[in-house]
Amino acid sequence: MQLGVLLAGRGAVASARVRNALAVRGLTLRSVFTLTRVAKEPVSQQSLIDLLGVDPSALVSVLNELEGLGLLARRRDPADRRRHVVTITPEGTSALTEVDAILNGADDDLFAALSLDERAQLERLLEKVADSEGCEKYEPPQPH
Repeated sequence: MQLGVLLAGRGAVASARVRNALAVRGLTLRSVFTLTRVAKEPVSQQSLIDLLGVDPSALVSVLNELEGLGLLARRRDPADRRRHVVTITPEGTSALTEVDAILNGADDDLFAALSLDERAQLERLLEKVADSEGCEKYEPPQPH
């Protein structure tokens, strides 16, 4: 079987499990990617659009949702009142820590048949493929 077909089939299963795991916390993959990116440093709304490669209206929807949940805040940039700077809140940082645990549990379920070495090898290979495609990668929150 072609590797792409095999990966697409398993990817659909993995995607469903991850989406279901995140839904417990009321989040989506897109909202987690957004929170993760904002956790690195405050960033302008326009920069987020460019960094995440999303449609502006889609990002506004995600930002509205995350702001409504108290996980991030948008403020006018004092240096340029036309820009909004997006920052993560303490609640957002806490949510990312929860998300990391949730995603680790989903990984444990998905990859139970693999040894730790096999999982590490699969991660390296998938990152290599993603890097060649220029994909933004999820990076778990780092303790401050």
